[in-house]
Amino acid sequence: MTQEPFDLGVGIPCLDFANTVDWHAGPQPADRLRDYGDLLAWGEAAGLLSAGRRGDLARAAAADPAAAAAAFGRAVALREAIYRIFAALAAGQPASSESEDLAILNDALGPALAHLQIAPGAAGFTWAWRAGPADLDQVAWPVARSAGELLASDQLDRVRQCEDDRGCGYLFVDTSRNRSRRWCSMETCGNRAKARRHYRRSKKEGPDPEDPA
Repeated sequence: MTQEPFDLGVGIPCLDFANTVDWHAGPQPADRLRDYGDLLAWGEAAGLLSAGRRGDLARAAAADPAAAAAAFGRAVALREAIYRIFAALAAGQPASSESEDLAILNDALGPALAHLQIAPGAAGFTWAWRAGPADLDQVAWPVARSAGELLASDQLDRVRQCEDDRGCGYLFVDTSRNRSRRWCSMETCGNRAKARRHYRRSKKEGPDPEDPA
Protein backbone atom coordinates (compact mmCIF):
# COMPACT_ATOMS: atom_id res chain seq x y z
CA MET A 1 0.00 0.00 0.00
CA THR A 2 1.22 3.53 -0.79
CA GLN A 3 2.72 5.13 2.30
CA GLU A 4 2.88 8.74 1.11
CA PRO A 5 -0.33 10.79 0.77
CA PHE A 6 -1.62 11.35 -2.73
CA ASP A 7 -1.58 14.83 -4.26
CA LEU A 8 -5.22 15.72 -4.91
CA GLY A 9 -4.64 19.43 -5.34
CA VAL A 10 -6.38 19.83 -8.67
CA GLY A 11 -9.75 18.59 -7.44
CA ILE A 12 -10.67 17.14 -10.85
CA PRO A 13 -10.53 13.33 -10.74
CA CYS A 14 -9.00 12.76 -14.18
CA LEU A 15 -6.14 15.22 -13.60
CA ASP A 16 -5.54 14.07 -10.03
CA PHE A 17 -5.37 10.52 -11.38
CA ALA A 18 -2.89 11.54 -14.09
CA ASN A 19 -0.80 13.15 -11.36
CA THR A 20 -0.29 9.85 -9.51
CA VAL A 21 3.05 9.66 -11.34
CA ASP A 22 5.72 12.01 -10.02
CA TRP A 23 8.04 13.52 -12.65
CA HIS A 24 5.69 12.23 -15.32
CA ALA A 25 7.44 14.15 -18.11
CA GLY A 26 10.96 13.31 -16.96
CA PRO A 27 13.35 10.48 -17.76
CA GLN A 28 12.65 8.64 -14.48
CA PRO A 29 8.95 8.91 -13.58
CA ALA A 30 7.98 7.57 -10.16
CA ASP A 31 4.64 5.76 -10.11
CA ARG A 32 2.65 5.99 -6.89
CA LEU A 33 0.32 3.21 -8.03
CA ARG A 34 2.06 -0.14 -7.88
CA ASP A 35 -0.87 -2.52 -7.66
CA TYR A 36 -4.63 -2.78 -7.31
CA GLY A 37 -4.45 -2.05 -3.58
CA ASP A 38 -2.82 1.30 -4.33
CA LEU A 39 -5.56 2.04 -6.86
CA LEU A 40 -8.17 1.45 -4.16
CA ALA A 41 -6.25 3.64 -1.72
CA TRP A 42 -6.24 6.46 -4.27
CA GLY A 43 -9.94 5.96 -4.98
CA GLU A 44 -10.83 6.36 -1.31
CA ALA A 45 -8.49 9.34 -0.88
CA ALA A 46 -10.05 11.02 -3.91
CA GLY A 47 -13.56 10.50 -2.52
CA LEU A 48 -14.56 8.06 -5.25
CA LEU A 49 -14.90 5.07 -2.90
CA SER A 50 -16.21 4.75 0.62
CA ALA A 51 -14.10 2.87 3.14
CA GLY A 52 -16.67 0.07 3.07
CA ARG A 53 -16.64 -0.23 -0.72
CA ARG A 54 -12.84 -0.18 -0.71
CA GLY A 55 -12.92 -3.14 1.68
CA ASP A 56 -15.41 -4.99 -0.54
CA LEU A 57 -13.20 -4.48 -3.59
CA ALA A 58 -10.07 -5.51 -1.71
CA ARG A 59 -11.76 -8.79 -0.78
CA ALA A 60 -12.95 -9.32 -4.36
CA ALA A 61 -9.41 -8.67 -5.61
CA ALA A 62 -7.96 -11.16 -3.13
CA ALA A 63 -10.45 -13.75 -4.34
CA ASP A 64 -9.49 -13.20 -7.99
CA PRO A 65 -5.95 -11.76 -8.27
CA ALA A 66 -5.83 -12.19 -12.05
CA ALA A 67 -8.99 -10.13 -12.55
CA ALA A 68 -7.68 -7.46 -10.16
CA ALA A 69 -4.39 -7.28 -12.05
CA ALA A 70 -6.30 -6.90 -15.33
CA ALA A 71 -8.46 -4.12 -13.86
CA PHE A 72 -5.34 -2.39 -12.57
CA GLY A 73 -3.76 -2.63 -16.02
CA ARG A 74 -6.82 -1.05 -17.62
CA ALA A 75 -6.81 1.76 -15.07
CA VAL A 76 -3.13 2.51 -15.70
CA ALA A 77 -3.68 2.47 -19.47
CA LEU A 78 -6.54 4.94 -18.99
CA ARG A 79 -4.38 7.14 -16.77
CA GLU A 80 -1.58 7.29 -19.33
CA ALA A 81 -4.02 8.04 -22.16
CA ILE A 82 -5.56 10.86 -20.10
CA TYR A 83 -2.12 12.23 -19.30
CA ARG A 84 -1.03 12.24 -22.95
CA ILE A 85 -4.31 13.81 -24.13
CA PHE A 86 -4.19 16.72 -21.71
CA ALA A 87 -0.42 17.21 -21.90
CA ALA A 88 -0.73 17.51 -25.67
CA LEU A 89 -3.61 19.96 -25.42
CA ALA A 90 -1.70 22.02 -22.83
CA ALA A 91 1.17 22.22 -25.32
CA GLY A 92 -1.17 23.54 -28.01
CA GLN A 93 -1.20 20.36 -30.06
CA PRO A 94 -4.45 19.61 -31.90
CA ALA A 95 -6.54 16.67 -30.76
CA SER A 96 -7.35 13.93 -33.25
CA SER A 97 -10.65 12.06 -33.14
CA GLU A 98 -8.78 8.99 -34.41
CA SER A 99 -6.01 9.02 -31.82
CA GLU A 100 -5.25 5.85 -29.88
CA ASP A 101 -5.49 7.72 -26.59
CA LEU A 102 -8.95 9.05 -27.34
CA ALA A 103 -9.97 5.50 -28.29
CA ILE A 104 -8.76 4.24 -24.91
CA LEU A 105 -10.78 6.94 -23.16
CA ASN A 106 -13.90 6.19 -25.17
CA ASP A 107 -13.49 2.46 -24.51
CA ALA A 108 -13.47 3.25 -20.78
CA LEU A 109 -16.40 5.65 -21.06
CA GLY A 110 -18.74 3.02 -22.50
CA PRO A 111 -18.92 0.73 -19.47
CA ALA A 112 -18.57 3.69 -17.11
CA LEU A 113 -21.65 5.50 -18.40
CA ALA A 114 -23.56 2.22 -18.52
CA HIS A 115 -23.27 2.16 -14.71
CA LEU A 116 -24.43 5.77 -14.21
CA GLN A 117 -27.93 6.36 -12.94
CA ILE A 118 -30.17 8.95 -11.31
CA ALA A 119 -30.82 8.44 -7.60
CA PRO A 120 -32.61 10.40 -4.88
CA GLY A 121 -30.35 12.88 -3.12
CA ALA A 122 -30.49 15.20 -0.13
CA ALA A 123 -32.11 17.97 -2.20
CA GLY A 124 -33.82 16.21 -5.07
CA PHE A 125 -31.93 13.88 -7.37
CA THR A 126 -28.31 13.26 -8.18
CA TRP A 127 -26.06 11.12 -10.35
CA ALA A 128 -24.91 7.88 -8.75
CA TRP A 129 -22.95 4.79 -9.73
CA ARG A 130 -24.65 1.42 -9.92
CA ALA A 131 -21.88 -0.93 -8.87
CA GLY A 132 -21.56 -4.23 -7.09
CA PRO A 133 -18.83 -5.20 -4.63
CA ALA A 134 -17.05 -7.25 -7.32
CA ASP A 135 -17.02 -4.61 -10.09
CA LEU A 136 -13.26 -4.22 -10.04
CA ASP A 137 -13.15 -1.45 -12.67
CA GLN A 138 -15.36 0.93 -10.75
CA VAL A 139 -12.54 3.26 -9.58
CA ALA A 140 -11.90 4.10 -13.24
CA TRP A 141 -15.53 4.96 -14.04
CA PRO A 142 -15.66 8.45 -12.47
CA VAL A 143 -12.15 9.12 -13.79
CA ALA A 144 -13.24 8.42 -17.37
CA ARG A 145 -16.40 10.49 -16.92
CA SER A 146 -14.34 13.36 -15.48
CA ALA A 147 -11.99 13.30 -18.48
CA GLY A 148 -14.90 13.39 -20.91
CA GLU A 149 -16.56 16.25 -19.06
CA LEU A 150 -13.34 18.27 -18.92
CA LEU A 151 -12.68 17.77 -22.63
CA ALA A 152 -16.18 19.03 -23.44
CA SER A 153 -16.08 21.94 -20.96
CA ASP A 154 -15.18 25.61 -21.21
CA GLN A 155 -12.25 24.94 -18.85
CA LEU A 156 -10.31 22.95 -21.42
CA ASP A 157 -8.26 25.92 -22.58
CA ARG A 158 -7.14 26.46 -18.98
CA VAL A 159 -5.50 23.05 -18.64
CA ARG A 160 -1.77 23.52 -18.14
CA GLN A 161 1.31 21.40 -17.53
CA CYS A 162 3.99 22.46 -15.05
CA GLU A 163 6.85 24.11 -16.95
CA ASP A 164 9.58 22.82 -14.63
CA ASP A 165 12.51 21.83 -16.86
CA ARG A 166 13.25 18.66 -14.88
CA GLY A 167 10.05 17.02 -16.14
CA CYS A 168 7.60 17.55 -13.27
CA GLY A 169 4.75 16.96 -15.71
CA TYR A 170 2.01 17.91 -13.22
CA LEU A 171 -1.29 18.80 -14.90
CA PHE A 172 -3.55 21.50 -13.47
CA VAL A 173 -6.28 23.98 -14.35
CA ASP A 174 -5.11 27.60 -14.41
CA THR A 175 -7.75 29.57 -12.52
CA SER A 176 -5.70 32.77 -12.35
CA ARG A 177 -7.42 35.86 -13.69
CA ASN A 178 -4.82 36.55 -16.39
CA ARG A 179 -4.13 32.86 -17.13
CA SER A 180 -0.46 33.25 -16.28
CA ARG A 181 0.17 30.29 -13.97
CA ARG A 182 3.20 28.26 -15.14
CA TRP A 183 4.08 26.00 -12.23
CA CYS A 184 2.38 23.23 -10.29
CA SER A 185 3.23 25.16 -7.14
CA MET A 186 5.20 28.31 -6.38
CA GLU A 187 6.45 26.60 -3.21
CA THR A 188 8.23 23.89 -5.23
CA CYS A 189 8.87 24.17 -8.96
CA GLY A 190 8.04 27.88 -9.09
CA ASN A 191 10.50 28.84 -6.35
CA ARG A 192 13.21 26.74 -7.95
CA ALA A 193 12.75 28.50 -11.29
CA LYS A 194 12.72 31.88 -9.56
CA ALA A 195 15.95 31.05 -7.69
CA ARG A 196 17.66 29.93 -10.89
CA ARG A 197 16.67 33.12 -12.70
CA HIS A 198 17.97 35.19 -9.80
CA TYR A 199 21.25 33.29 -9.72
CA ARG A 200 21.80 33.71 -13.44
CA ARG A 201 21.10 37.43 -13.26
CA SER A 202 23.49 37.86 -10.34
CA LYS A 203 26.22 35.89 -12.10
CA LYS A 204 25.47 37.38 -15.54
CA GLU A 205 24.57 34.05 -17.06
CA GLY A 206 27.25 32.16 -15.14
CA PRO A 207 27.20 28.40 -14.49
CA ASP A 208 23.99 26.81 -13.28
CA PRO A 209 24.09 26.14 -9.51
CA GLU A 210 22.73 22.64 -10.14
CA ASP A 211 25.35 21.72 -12.73
CA PRO A 212 28.26 19.56 -11.46
CA ALA A 213 31.53 21.40 -11.02
